[in-house]
Amino acid sequence: MAAGEPGDLGGYYFRFLPQKTFQCLSTPETTSRLRQWSMLGRVAAQAFGFDQTFQAYRKDDFVMVGVRVGGAGRPDPGWRPRSTLRPPGWPAEAFFKDPNVIPNLKLLSDSSGQWITLGTEVKKIEAINVPCTQLSMSFFNRLYDEDIVRDNGHIVKCLDSFCDPFPISDELRKVLLMEDSEKYEVFSQPDREEFLFCLFKHLCLGGALCQYEDVLSPYLETTKLLYKDLVSVRKNPQTKKIQITSSVFKVTAYDSAGACYPSTKSHEQTFSYFIVDPIKRHVHVLYHCYGVGEMS
Repeated sequence: MAAGEPGDLGGYYFRFLPQKTFQCLSTPETTSRLRQWSMLGRVAAQAFGFDQTFQAYRKDDFVMVGVRVGGAGRPDPGWRPRSTLRPPGWPAEAFFKDPNVIPNLKLLSDSSGQWITLGTEVKKIEAINVPCTQLSMSFFNRLYDEDIVRDNGHIVKCLDSFCDPFPISDELRKVLLMEDSEKYEVFSQPDREEFLFCLFKHLCLGGALCQYEDVLSPYLETTKLLYKDLVSVRKNPQTKKIQITSSVFKVTAYDSAGACYPSTKSHEQTFSYFIVDPIKRHVHVLYHCYGVGEMS
């Protein structure tokens, strides 16, 4: 069977959607902010379509080249809670082997710093479920309630400290990074796992030469733009309430030498999120590789 052809056991076939644009990353205001945060030129969003009904419990088939269990049907010993880490095999020829993905999925070269495509054979995939349930930016109101941000929107400063590799000079970064901070528990562990929180934190921490904001609004506004552009919602026909329909996964791919996507180098600010819309049958890929962003 040729790579990318739907298999008898339910493989997915993908198509690249270059016509899909993400305004959240291209408006002049967002571009200016990403430059200030040292993320410009190192963050990208892409869209792909797929041909079959997506069910979250089948994410293995969707993201991976397929799932193979061990001998005699024994589970793969690489399984870990909340994620999958398994070698390729049947039943599906999927995302990282699809001929419409291979020449189009973008990543930054660790050596040249230029945008390239994968160019290596993926051996295994880790796909971590990222909860995506938040429907309102009021999720962040606690930053005001706990005096992390003043009523006028200014972020409260603190004595300079360091949480490798991030400098900390305000209460916001303390709450994001320092587990021994007295206000760290303002956000519970489930809160911190939410996709909305992950986006917000990534923007606040930025790239290698990030110039931090003194006020909260640029972070909140940009987080909201990204979230609305990437995540799909619909009105429940029975309850008439808005509900999120997307499933989100944080994805790492490995070749024979180790991690190869989103980078060979691990960093908290290097990531790739797959946001799957099961109704439109689209997957949005949000990618960032930590480093020095474009300055002009």
